[in-house]
Amino acid sequence: MSRVFAGAFATIARVFSSRLNWDARPNPLSELLDQKLEEGAPVLDLTESNPTHAGLDYPGDEIIAAAYDKAILRYDPDPRGAWEAREAVAVHYAALQLEIDPSRILLTASTSEAYAYLFKLLMGPGDEVLVPRPSYPLFQYLAAVEAVSAKTYSLGYDGEWHIDFASLEAAFSPRTRAIAVVNPNNPTGSFLKQEERERLEMFAAQRGIAILSDEVFSDYGFGEDTRRVTSMIHDRQTGPLTFSMSGLSKVCGLPQMKLGWIVASGDESENALNGLEWIADTFLSVATPVQIALPRLLAAGESVRAQIQERTSGNLAFLEEFFGEGSAARPLHIEGGWYAPLQVPRTRSEEDWVLSLLRDEDVRVQPGFFYDFESEAYLILSLLTESTLFEEGVRRIGACIE
Repeated sequence: MSRVFAGAFATIARVFSSRLNWDARPNPLSELLDQKLEEGAPVLDLTESNPTHAGLDYPGDEIIAAAYDKAILRYDPDPRGAWEAREAVAVHYAALQLEIDPSRILLTASTSEAYAYLFKLLMGPGDEVLVPRPSYPLFQYLAAVEAVSAKTYSLGYDGEWHIDFASLEAAFSPRTRAIAVVNPNNPTGSFLKQEERERLEMFAAQRGIAILSDEVFSDYGFGEDTRRVTSMIHDRQTGPLTFSMSGLSKVCGLPQMKLGWIVASGDESENALNGLEWIADTFLSVATPVQIALPRLLAAGESVRAQIQERTSGNLAFLEEFFGEGSAARPLHIEGGWYAPLQVPRTRSEEDWVLSLLRDEDVRVQPGFFYDFESEAYLILSLLTESTLFEEGVRRIGACIE
């Protein structure tokens, strides 16, 4: 960059909000990946998060037919979402043994938008939301664009993951307005347990703050465990204000359809929904066609969901068998979701591990620090990856480690 151009860019950049004060420079991993792709290297991508790129057999005729409805020619906006669409969401939950009145549901264009609405509803500039660590790295960005601060609390691991309530207590401040939980967590794959739920609700109720429960992966549990909480939705009129979020992106493997939802529970939930309605009315972002198609999309998504469950379960079983007892690497305990953390020897840094795997083995994985792991060394693998590619990638990781 020339000195003149750099100075001009710096002058222009001063007109932008400090909310965009992020470093967009490429990191060594992205630079090496670009180089590999330019060279035409056959990279085994074990980071796949897009189900439409994962080789699934989508019921194309049913999905396409869902959009063919003359009702899409008429625009009758409802800030909370069309009643018929909210009924379809309620029917989806009924199949999961959760009875929900559609009036408690508000539609959004995505879970990310749901967070944005909830931050607007609950927080002013400089207020805080407590978010788990490790977890998906989107929280800091979502909070920043709303002028909100995301403070972390820890998840501990002792053979299974759990909330570190001492860390949660330490993170709380007078500016705290909500606690975010991801259930099951991404990438640890850990579900909340009944005891944790009770402590979490008590913690929030005593301090007058809300709970934001991200449940996009809750349909993808491994095995059975009666201690698990699959949703924070409840029908009590008391208790902390709680918002449960999900959407088509994970439930049906259809991120391109751009539809999510919020279910409100607990104290002040009706007032909260009125506030969310007012916020949603300023955007009206959820498109009519996807709302009209929603009942049929949810039905079509059952086969996609079954394929994802089979794929992720099979890949997890292979990973655990390959890195079995006596191996230098160890898969951490996973209860659900699409991702698996693999603990590898600390003979090198995570960055060195991922760069070496990509450079020498043509295998792409993500380092634990992308997800804010508090220690090293962890590699994060996507269980959504096509099985033949996943198995070959794991073999190459094993060869590199051994």
